Amino acid sequence: MKTPIYDFLKEYAEGDSVRFHMPGHKGKGPLGVEKYDITEFCGADNLFSPDGIILESENYASELFGTAHSFFSTEGSTLAIKTMLSIVTSGKSGAKILAGRGAHKSFLYAMALLGVEPTWLYPENSTHLCSSAVSGLDVESALKENSDVCAVYVTSPDYLGNISDIEGIAKVCKKRGIPLLVDNAHGAYLNFLNPSRHPIALGASMCCDSAHKTLPVLTGGAYLHISKNAPSEYLDSARRMASVFASTSPSYLILGSLDLCNAYLADGYSVKLSDTVKKIDKVKQMLSDFGYTVLGSEPLKIVIDANDYGYSGVEIASHLSKNKIEIEFFDGEYLVLMLTPENSDSDYERLAAVLTALPKKEPIQKNAADLKINAPKVMSVREAVFSKQESVSVNNALGRICASPAVSCPPAVPIVVSGEVITEEAILLFERYGIKTIEVVKND
Repeated sequence: MKTPIYDFLKEYAEGDSVRFHMPGHKGKGPLGVEKYDITEFCGADNLFSPDGIILESENYASELFGTAHSFFSTEGSTLAIKTMLSIVTSGKSGAKILAGRGAHKSFLYAMALLGVEPTWLYPENSTHLCSSAVSGLDVESALKENSDVCAVYVTSPDYLGNISDIEGIAKVCKKRGIPLLVDNAHGAYLNFLNPSRHPIALGASMCCDSAHKTLPVLTGGAYLHISKNAPSEYLDSARRMASVFASTSPSYLILGSLDLCNAYLADGYSVKLSDTVKKIDKVKQMLSDFGYTVLGSEPLKIVIDANDYGYSGVEIASHLSKNKIEIEFFDGEYLVLMLTPENSDSDYERLAAVLTALPKKEPIQKNAADLKINAPKVMSVREAVFSKQESVSVNNALGRICASPAVSCPPAVPIVVSGEVITEEAILLFERYGIKTIEVVKND
């Protein structure tokens, strides 16, 4: 597959043109990549009105993902989320979105910017802040009580490696004529499994993928995918809506990496991915046989319940770090490890050796987390986010109104949402996730 953006960058970097344009480094500097870091000029195209190398590369991505169009983002899935939500709520005063409660804080900020209110969908049997797997039955039941929503929004895969029943949810949404939007930030690779488990293949109207999370793309590289079955106005308005929220200085380094990723995906990636999943499954089985509890259904994550092995997640993460192994996430209970075909066999061997060096101890009893806090809502998300605010300690937050979403990062899933009253249950969760202070609406 051709790589028009990278080819342009390479030719320009190796040429002898004098740079009387931005950036100010003029292609020189200590990082070694400055020569590829350019701006829009003749031939470089424009991300928000492309008709050349960027459009050509996006068209290749669209072929790979089987979409009506796949739009590039150099600002992560955050930009794609804002764009998706603006598309489905445009011109709809008082619009509401039915959303899984495990949504990322970027969803909340998009709600605030758009003046849209979320109606929360709590997944059954969720026992952790990061766990947000939703079923078709969950959505169907919620829609019976909330028939006025203009879209359904779910996060899948979630941070703990759970994948929602996207196909089942899509069928429910289709039956009711409601678009399904999926935050698939952790699942760009799902399209290349056999069969595909990507949201677009399973019936979603739109989804975002953080390519940089699981594919060989520079941080910030992402996609906004629009289904071939989505209304034509989604395609017509996507780039215009994205430009409302986006920087006017997109990174050509990131665009170049997205472009190169097309060629990577087209060149036997599905086989590499299949082999990698088999290796990860072997590691999961080995850890299970050794006594670890391995959770989640996502193929490229290893999620471990540290408490079942007799440790806190912090303790095992510290043990790994001392042995030069850094992981994606840990808290008091769990460890999250993200793997890709770029991990070597020696990486797996080292991980297995370090984890099996820890002796199993008596399991630690968990304090069940009640995520169905159902805190009283007294302000809209927009009103709270843009209110006058003050920072208070968690100990003094009871009864105050949350202003900025209260999150631990990662995973940046809000414990309390802007506009909600902070309850005793919420304070227990703040303490559990190490949150010391919180932004609240300032009292007059």
